[in-house]
Amino acid sequence: MSTPHTLAPRRATISDVAREAGTGKTSVSRYLNGELSVLSPELRGRIEAAIERLDYQPNQMARGLKRGRNRLIGMLVADLTNPYSVEVLQGVEAACHALGYMLLICHAANEVEMERRYLQLLTTYRVEGVIVNALGVREETLRPVGEGGIPAVLVDRMVDGLVADLVGLDNTAAAELGTHHLLERGFDDIWFVVQPFEHVSSRRLREAAFRAVIDGQARARGRTVVLELGDAAAVEGALAELDRTLDASLELAAHVSHDFTTGATVDLTHGATLDLMHAASVDATTAGTPHDAPVGAVPGDTHGAAAKGVRRLALFAANAPVALCLARHLNTRYGARWQERIALLSIDDPEWAEFAGITTIRQPTYQIGYRAVEFLHERIDGVQTAVRDCLLPGELIVRASTSR
Repeated sequence: MSTPHTLAPRRATISDVAREAGTGKTSVSRYLNGELSVLSPELRGRIEAAIERLDYQPNQMARGLKRGRNRLIGMLVADLTNPYSVEVLQGVEAACHALGYMLLICHAANEVEMERRYLQLLTTYRVEGVIVNALGVREETLRPVGEGGIPAVLVDRMVDGLVADLVGLDNTAAAELGTHHLLERGFDDIWFVVQPFEHVSSRRLREAAFRAVIDGQARARGRTVVLELGDAAAVEGALAELDRTLDASLELAAHVSHDFTTGATVDLTHGATLDLMHAASVDATTAGTPHDAPVGAVPGDTHGAAAKGVRRLALFAANAPVALCLARHLNTRYGARWQERIALLSIDDPEWAEFAGITTIRQPTYQIGYRAVEFLHERIDGVQTAVRDCLLPGELIVRASTSR
């Protein structure tokens, strides 16, 4: 004997509410659309009671389409595995809730082709606006959005040729802040480690700001190191070269361990010229400077280390994924006290950075996401016409990795 199926209760309709309240569908529709002034208090009370008794839930999508509005916005995210993206998304969701929007999230997983497909999909869904955290999209791909198309706001990354609002970190100021911090701490070999940056505006701005600060002083050397995290073999080779250079620096430092001023022993195990990833690095110092020549003096060491070529080394990670790659390797190779050998600073402040003792530049990620939705809301409502950039400052969080 078959078991009888239990039918789900039928959802109440606007006709059911009208019948229950003893009125017409037009009056119920006016109530739902907020046109309360044309309804008597007694009729409003009957309609409200009927809606509650029947547990009536309006079809918001259908109502929106009738008015030419569906309250749906899309967000194209380059990489949801990056803590930055998740934190920005929290701000986006909060703003959507506050402003009455539904959010459609499209994760491109760092695939340019996926970005293109998702942008096409968002146009078919007739979204009212799009928030774009782009990886490799070009102006022609984004033609349906921005000026003259679907309203759009860019997060963190500009797209060449696209006229649209931008909300994000002040990348130039953040990179300058980090570089100056390392210089003030006495590090005179500073390596900016970044993923390929030719097509990512935020990385380009950070690298350019780093180079500008290095070029504007005479004591320290700087170098840009491009690290392709998606290529495991390349990462392994680069980290192996880092190990060899650090080992050589420790051997050199062992011969320069006496402070001629005080007679005390000085820990210089963290200092020597790092010749990291030759093929992928770009020298950011003045042309003609000998690679192994000492540059300037280490504060507090006017006779010893700098005079013999031993240098204080720091790695400046352009973002959290790069910092995580470096920190994992340094911890595996040298143990929990790796900060005694080499300094590390990162733009982005994920939770794990605090536990690892890594100095960071914290981005206002929640505010970036929230403000992006506010900008988009103003675009959708036609309140704003001029294109705007909202660049928010980062906050330097000093921890053990640069405190020595």
